[in-house]
Amino acid sequence: MANSAAAEEFVDNLLKNEAHDTPSDNVKADQLVMELPEWYNEKEFNQGRRFFNDFSFSFPTSMMMGLVAVFAIPSILKILVGSKRSSSVFTSYRRYLSTLLHTLSWFDHELKPGSYSWKSLYTVRSRHLKASIASKAKDMGVVSQRDIALTQFGFIGYSILKPDKFSIRQLEDGDWEAYNHFWRVIGHMIGLEDRYNICRKTIEETREVCEVLLRRVFTPCLENVPEYFEHMSRVMLDGMWSVNPTVDINAALYWVRYLSDVPGYIYTESDRIIFQKKLAKVLQGKSLDTGVDTALLVEKPALEGIPDRPPRLLYYRDYNKIESVPSYKKLSLRSKYKLFLGNLYMTIYTSYLGRMYFNLNFRFSAFLMKYLPFLSFFRYGIRQSYVNMFAEDPMDNTIPKPNSEYYKDEKPLPWYKQVLEFIW
Repeated sequence: MANSAAAEEFVDNLLKNEAHDTPSDNVKADQLVMELPEWYNEKEFNQGRRFFNDFSFSFPTSMMMGLVAVFAIPSILKILVGSKRSSSVFTSYRRYLSTLLHTLSWFDHELKPGSYSWKSLYTVRSRHLKASIASKAKDMGVVSQRDIALTQFGFIGYSILKPDKFSIRQLEDGDWEAYNHFWRVIGHMIGLEDRYNICRKTIEETREVCEVLLRRVFTPCLENVPEYFEHMSRVMLDGMWSVNPTVDINAALYWVRYLSDVPGYIYTESDRIIFQKKLAKVLQGKSLDTGVDTALLVEKPALEGIPDRPPRLLYYRDYNKIESVPSYKKLSLRSKYKLFLGNLYMTIYTSYLGRMYFNLNFRFSAFLMKYLPFLSFFRYGIRQSYVNMFAEDPMDNTIPKPNSEYYKDEKPLPWYKQVLEFIW
């Protein structure tokens, strides 16, 4: 679908230096005041909350994938690394479980001054402000309007653009409009100016903006990730294993790139056929044995901070079957199995009973995360496993590993170790 001129213009403005240089807030932490926007519609906002709860298993899954994608934004990643609050598995567990608990509170509680969700949003906004001040003091930039807007994509982008991948569908008239309104309000409450809020007045406008952001920002950034992306995303996913033991790091990273249309990441036979046609079109009659540089398949990154890299060549013959796709072949048996399970779960989720089962399963898991995070007891100890989302996240001095450390060729595991890894 062609994107409207308005969506392109919005993204142009978001990618300008002004949006990058404008902080999320211009006041001191003790002067921060939150107010509902004048266009706030309580009925529509609460319908958006209900829509999330109707798909409370799928929406958080899409958000976790979106969070990984946000790590590919250089300015955001730089601040996260500099904060020293999520560079290890333990600090990531604490930070991102806190993020999840905050997000769930916005859906579980009414948004009114003094309410639990109001307190949560104030805490999140205050942290952004403090992080911005600390980052500016280190000459590492600020938490900008652009950063907040691109993080907002992480929460909504994949579910809005590719709902079928998460078996999300509208159950009542206006559900998507209400969900869009919900996140438009949340964006406002955490400091986004209306001119940078990627949730526009209608879901159609928001979807068009997200399509442009995916094409111009997230696909190029995930094709050529900034330094420390691999470390920060992997420790986050490892930390989230204590919250959701079905998480597999390599499978998740594959799926994020697949959702983001990174060239060469496919999963279905239709994907394979379409991608071979795309390669043949780029070759324009040249031998099918000629490698195609992925730079010809994605737009030039619209953000600064993306490293130079040697060409990544893709060959037509490697896509004669899914099993021969280079990025898929690198996955372990366990990771391929996790991809299969994820798709199986979403297929089951299309049914009413399947949706009820997985929603209840997620809600029970959320209860355990907050009151009995027993999986974490064995990794971090009982006391350290409990997270108070209103308390500041802990820091440590873990130095992130460069991406090259994760790109080294590894010897295939013996079959018996693969079987053991497959089981656990």
